Amino acid sequence: MSTEQKSSSHGKLIAVVVAAAVVIVLALLSAFVWPGWAMNKGTTGEQKQQVAASKPAPTTPSIKAKDLPQDASPLLKAMPDSVLNFARTEAAPSANWTSASPIEEYTLTYSTGDLPKDVTLVVAQWSSGDSAKSQYDTLTGALKGTDLSSGDVKVSGNVTGKYVVKATDAKGKTATAIWQNDTVVFQATGPKDSIQRFYSKFPL
Repeated sequence: MSTEQKSSSHGKLIAVVVAAAVVIVLALLSAFVWPGWAMNKGTTGEQKQQVAASKPAPTTPSIKAKDLPQDASPLLKAMPDSVLNFARTEAAPSANWTSASPIEEYTLTYSTGDLPKDVTLVVAQWSSGDSAKSQYDTLTGALKGTDLSSGDVKVSGNVTGKYVVKATDAKGKTATAIWQNDTVVFQATGPKDSIQRFYSKFPL
């Protein structure tokens, strides 16, 4: 090969390399300088919601449970300080079910610290399982809404009552869970998401 041919081939090679380098530089400028499609300058509102939805819900409360009075009854003392990230913030005698003649009745509030997510729990005890079952039937018979869940309450493999959960508003944003465990009846009301998490982990 002549010196002239070598020079021509060498020149063509340099031209190809320079052209390739120009293409790469332009591509990088396009991606990261203008219009910046490869740079993550922030997430949209929808993306933030998706990220938030993908995060597992916390299982421990971020607020302290309110202490029970020193003379609290065994039933009230049996109420847990917390359920998942819901802490007990209120507990007081109540009379919602007086006509059914319970031995005792209380209304409790369980909160995550975010008030709109609070769960209100009414709990009462009767002298017999039959009396508690009668109250359970009365409450569930009057409960309107869309069925979310229902079934048996079991303790150590034995059926001790039943439960039902319903969405109670037209938009399905609120719910009520009612369950009977032997001589005790519970009714939890609040936002649907809170109720579905709360009742399934309630220890009684």
